Amino acid sequence: MKITTVLSHSLAAIVLLTLSMNATIAETILRYTDHEPYGNMRTQAIQNLFFAAIEKESQGRIRIEPHWNGELSTSYNALQTLREGEKADIGIVVPEYTPEQLPLFQIFKSFSLGPDNGEKQAAFFQRILTEMPEFNAELAKNNLVNLQFFLGYPAAFFNTTPNMTLDHLKGTTWRTASFWHQAYLENAGGKVVKMPWNEQITQALKNGTLNGLLVNLDSGNDIHAQQPAKYIQLSPQLWMGHIYLLTMNKSRWDSLSTDDKAAIQRAAAQTERQIGPLLDTHLLEMTSAMSQQGAHITWLSPADLHAWQQASRYQQEQKKWVSEQEAKGIHDSGRILSAIATRLDDAMRK
Repeated sequence: MKITTVLSHSLAAIVLLTLSMNATIAETILRYTDHEPYGNMRTQAIQNLFFAAIEKESQGRIRIEPHWNGELSTSYNALQTLREGEKADIGIVVPEYTPEQLPLFQIFKSFSLGPDNGEKQAAFFQRILTEMPEFNAELAKNNLVNLQFFLGYPAAFFNTTPNMTLDHLKGTTWRTASFWHQAYLENAGGKVVKMPWNEQITQALKNGTLNGLLVNLDSGNDIHAQQPAKYIQLSPQLWMGHIYLLTMNKSRWDSLSTDDKAAIQRAAAQTERQIGPLLDTHLLEMTSAMSQQGAHITWLSPADLHAWQQASRYQQEQKKWVSEQEAKGIHDSGRILSAIATRLDDAMRK
């Protein structure tokens, strides 16, 4: 009896040890990098929607280890960090910060207007990434696979003076980040200056060095730009074309099992359906809060938007960009831009 008992206990211990080892082997930990601190609309959606869905769909086989606020990588070197795959496996890549590596993704911001709500914008990007393989191929060249995309708030004109007419900006000085928007402001008559993105911009608005900002609404709110530049003009159609790509090191992706890949794809499909409504809801909440703090919010009319679109001369800038890309050997840039324009027109007519 004693020998049998000892054997039974030994076998039980071996079984438990084996199960424990298998569970450890089965769990896949993915290190995530994000340049922003946790807490805003996008980061909460990533954590509470996408990552939660991944763990649920994989039945706990995949666990995300998040690192926020540039802990593993800054916004400007995220693509390189993820391409190498040593510090992080997955993370956010902002195409605007790597135009040489992701030239085709720059096209989205070249349109001065877009669809009038978040649902249409999300559907547009999904259609592009599904129907046009050139974008996933561009990521693959950088050893990346796109898992999911996220959208940001629309652009807003933060003005220090009321009733500024956007198609006649002569005598005004602006700060904006995108090279597309810099050209649009100059085409409309404004002067553009380059300044680091920090609280000094708020001071420049206070002392009159700057007359305004063209920036996504939440970034302006982050530096309290609405205090000195309290006259804010915006529309969901000033969509920025700003896309956040949640990418994964391609070699790491290829190493996943078929079941784990499928689990991530199911989680992405679930998350995608919530992106548009989430954006619209948070936009209204943010504008309401800013109004309560003293900002004067003006929702641009169709006539206002048309005037801005004409003044921006965006198609002229697109032609310049295509010529520059062709000179670099990217001969498909004109065809791809045209294909995107057709799909964008479809999205805006719906």
